[in-house]
Amino acid sequence: MKIINARLRHSDALFTIECEQGVFTHIQQQEQPLQTTCDLDAKQKLLCAPFVEPHIHLDAVLTAGEPRWNKSGTLFEGIECWSERKKMLSHDDVQQRVLKAAELLISHGVQHIRTHVDVTDPELTALKAIVPLKQTLAPYLDLQVVAFPQEGILSYPNGKGLMEQALEIGADVIGGIPHFEFTREYGVESMLWVIELAQKHNKLVDVHCDEIDDENSRFLEVLATATLESGLGNRVTASHTVAMHSYNNAYCSKLFRLLKMSGINFVSCPTENIHLQGRFDTFPKRRGITRVKELRDAGINVALAQDSIQDPWYSLGNGKLLRQVDFALHACHMMGYDDFSHALDFITDNGAKVMHIQDHYGIEVGKPANFIVLNGADDVEVIREQAEIIYSVRKGEIMVERQPTLLVNNPKLL
Repeated sequence: MKIINARLRHSDALFTIECEQGVFTHIQQQEQPLQTTCDLDAKQKLLCAPFVEPHIHLDAVLTAGEPRWNKSGTLFEGIECWSERKKMLSHDDVQQRVLKAAELLISHGVQHIRTHVDVTDPELTALKAIVPLKQTLAPYLDLQVVAFPQEGILSYPNGKGLMEQALEIGADVIGGIPHFEFTREYGVESMLWVIELAQKHNKLVDVHCDEIDDENSRFLEVLATATLESGLGNRVTASHTVAMHSYNNAYCSKLFRLLKMSGINFVSCPTENIHLQGRFDTFPKRRGITRVKELRDAGINVALAQDSIQDPWYSLGNGKLLRQVDFALHACHMMGYDDFSHALDFITDNGAKVMHIQDHYGIEVGKPANFIVLNGADDVEVIREQAEIIYSVRKGEIMVERQPTLLVNNPKLL
């Protein structure tokens, strides 16, 4: 496969890129635009690595309103609604919804997904349905599965046993939810156990951590300390961490030192947390997003994610990760030119680091020929225009092709 007239991130030049047997074999700068025969003419649009969705709940997608709507809009009523819907799960129900959501994400340039799957279910119905889909979806995307204890590890009957069983079935990552455990002591114990389990089975860790407006919810320091002492480093991710939005600055100053030492990653889900947080506030109401800008500026890896597509926690969702970037830039006061020019990092390279796939991710000779072409010339234009994906290519084969919108029959505007 030969691609011409491609722009790469942070370069004003045009490039010719060649792929053979599913890998990049040649990347060369052009002196001028070309009009030669090729497999794909990027037409001076931005070619970059595929989008990465590092935090989504595929087991719950497309279930909003079933069996009832989350009327309060809170995280906790969402969990209640899901516990009722969970009883209605079947193998076919889960797989059909997951495949619909996967198709939607693929159409918007996503080729790498980490999904959290609820394992507080004695039958592990969703997990058993989703693990085989890793192979089914392999031609189109990479899928990591997190064993996620939605109702707690110590606070749910046989929680530890179900987590271990999930690893036997094929979960790739160990999850947790310490702020939802019955007591702080349970929360602390669960974090120590999760790190111990990850060491035992050589697994990655991704914890729903402090997803609550309570400024006293401080399990992040427990997770980061355990990560530091275990040496797991960037194999561990803390998702949400919205309580950090309410921490005082003196505490955060101390906390950030620990976070940098630990090497831990972060994932923020802007649209979902803006929606769920601040529900117990009058005015002023918290935005409820973790300190994305401050973490980034401290040199700590932060990725952005969708979290939900039409489920009990978030009844919208469309699979467009650029929307998450747009919300984060606005809500986190990242509206400078430098913010814009690096904003795609949040849904590309940073997400790849979270998923621990960076060794085979990116536009480099020798790496898999996976890429997307966006309808914009650079990061800033793509972010500003919320640009559509024109092409999505995996291992040198075109999966998605979309024609850009054009104005016609109006020469005065053109």
